[in-house]
Amino acid sequence: MISCIIVDDEPLAAELLEKHISRISHLKLIGKAENAMDAYHLLQTKPVDLMFLDIQMPHLTGIDFLKSLPQKPPTIFTTAYRDFALEGFELEAVDYLLKPITFERFFKAVERVLRNRSDGAEEFIMIRTEGMTRKVPVNEIVYFESQGNDIKLVLTNHEILISKNKIGDLETSLSGKGFIRIHRSFMINSQLVTAFNTHEVALGLHHIPVGRSYKSEFDAFVAGLSKGSVNP
Repeated sequence: MISCIIVDDEPLAAELLEKHISRISHLKLIGKAENAMDAYHLLQTKPVDLMFLDIQMPHLTGIDFLKSLPQKPPTIFTTAYRDFALEGFELEAVDYLLKPITFERFFKAVERVLRNRSDGAEEFIMIRTEGMTRKVPVNEIVYFESQGNDIKLVLTNHEILISKNKIGDLETSLSGKGFIRIHRSFMINSQLVTAFNTHEVALGLHHIPVGRSYKSEFDAFVAGLSKGSVNP
């Protein structure tokens, strides 16, 4: 769970951020501040893992406030102005969000924070389903199956339906994590393959067909397995 605070003097902007935060199960809002002094008090009295910081505030800007902190929490800047982007990144901000902030853009910024916190530990992906955002360990994913406008995510012990999503988008986001597309409707976790032939791949009790148009990807996968094999 990531404890976060909102520092913003615009009530509507703060309200929108609070709404976005409530949609991500790994975020917990522990306080809000309308200016730098109130924000400083929050940082002194509560453990803060993430700060959403507006730049244009009365008395002291978000940029100057962050510069003044001896211990800077991971910070995502929120602002209506593009002019401060470079200075924000020079302060090693996690991200820089332009208002009005969409949930999709907000989600990407938070996902970056979650990945940084994992710091080489268990890899995971974030899945939005049934009005919630779920953290799914990569090593528990067996395969993805396209089902019309939805995707069935099969895990080692249960299944999740991802509504209104395309398997091609997931293929891009999972690049380099051991997943391969072997069929128009299927993407598998190559680490869980237990057997294969020219027509199908077995992942334990699951048997996935190999599509003709994905034969080159499949052949590359088989070649990789062969390099590590020992013939009796």
